[in-house]
Amino acid sequence: MDKTITASASVADIVTRYPHIRALFDELSIDYCCGGKHSLEDACQKAGLPWQSVVERLNRAIEQGGPGRQSGKDWTAVPLVELVEHIITAHHTYLREHLPRLQNLARKVYSAHQRRHGETIRKLQQSLEHLRIDIEMHLAKEEQILFPLIREMEAYAAGRGPEPALHCGSIQNPIRQMELEHEAAGRILAEMRLAGSGYQLPQDACQSFASLYDGLRALEDDLHEHIHLENNILFPRAVELERKIRQ
Repeated sequence: MDKTITASASVADIVTRYPHIRALFDELSIDYCCGGKHSLEDACQKAGLPWQSVVERLNRAIEQGGPGRQSGKDWTAVPLVELVEHIITAHHTYLREHLPRLQNLARKVYSAHQRRHGETIRKLQQSLEHLRIDIEMHLAKEEQILFPLIREMEAYAAGRGPEPALHCGSIQNPIRQMELEHEAAGRILAEMRLAGSGYQLPQDACQSFASLYDGLRALEDDLHEHIHLENNILFPRAVELERKIRQ
């Protein structure tokens, strides 16, 4: 495999082939989730970075290696049903558990720090509520519509089930809607990070304040991984499977 990254490579392809460089993309504020379809050069331009130096850093990181696909699961090679179950178990469950916990924690922090940091915490509370509402509907659509269709398609392709009924015309239609909702979630994450000044704690922060910001960072990391697995791996593979079925 060629291990030289070029400016014309898509961000999605880079992070899928070399998962261990996700941290570098995060550090550089390069969007590999919703913006994964863009070329590296375009992504660097959007982030205000010289693509030449970014390419050099990426290639150095690849040469040095890291805890990437070799030490974990290659999600580009497993059955789609396995990837779907991983997304539900690892990421959907996480969101359903942690969003309410973060909302409760934000209320506690607001009660203790509203005099000096009330505006900041209010903005975070509003964003968390918008995210929770959007995410609850999004997860339901995936689990009730898109994921069952992917399971049916894979079973049919393997000769283990009937031909799936594509009521939506093509699987690309619900996928397109999911990608739009991912973009909306990404905007809310960016709003929260901005409201929290990059989650830098104020000097008078208590332990609950620190726990809130730690939780928001963890939420951001989990959603980035979640959206990456869907936008860059699951969805393209499902579209390709549909193409093969219809040949």
